[in-house]
Amino acid sequence: MKRNLQIKELFLKNFDKPITELKFKNLYELIVCVMLSAQCTDKRVNLITPNLFKAYPDIKSLANANLSSLKSYIQSCSFFNNKAQNLIKMAKAVCENFNGEIPLNEKDLKSLAGVGQKTAHVVLIEWCGANFMAVDTHVFRVSHRLNLSKAKTPEATEEDLTRIFKDNLNYLHQAMVLFGRYTCKAKKPLCKECFLSHLCTSKDKEI
Repeated sequence: MKRNLQIKELFLKNFDKPITELKFKNLYELIVCVMLSAQCTDKRVNLITPNLFKAYPDIKSLANANLSSLKSYIQSCSFFNNKAQNLIKMAKAVCENFNGEIPLNEKDLKSLAGVGQKTAHVVLIEWCGANFMAVDTHVFRVSHRLNLSKAKTPEATEEDLTRIFKDNLNYLHQAMVLFGRYTCKAKKPLCKECFLSHLCTSKDKEI
């Protein structure tokens, strides 16, 4: 469909090979950041992680972490109780099942506690440049406002976007995240500044 192709081209043109705003130095830090970022802002995660990674600099130290100590480092993060438990379980599983090496395929990543499809895809997108789509709240909102999907779940929305866009999915995912975060916001979207305004028929449109 011509309109969908235009949307894709405009995303790629306006966001030049975008990357996540999460700050990490290695694969271990990336997976921890992505797990913490679920239903929490990247900005908040970036405030938490410097001290967290000083205390737990690698997967082994995280696997051996004391639960209440770990919670104290991430308590300003949403759902920190669950996340702390999952982080330790994830780290233990990596040490026990994968010789301390975080796996880089979807099936094995999803076998880890706290790692669903979205988290697995974001890790593979950011670390490997994998041709995957991942749907968070921003991507979900943007894809529905632009009538790219009418699906009720993130997983089904991901299927729609993957079918429509086919390639460059890693860049399109991050472009849609940033677009949803700063332009096509949940409240008061910046429609007058939007490069997709002429292609948008959303009821939320503000002109």
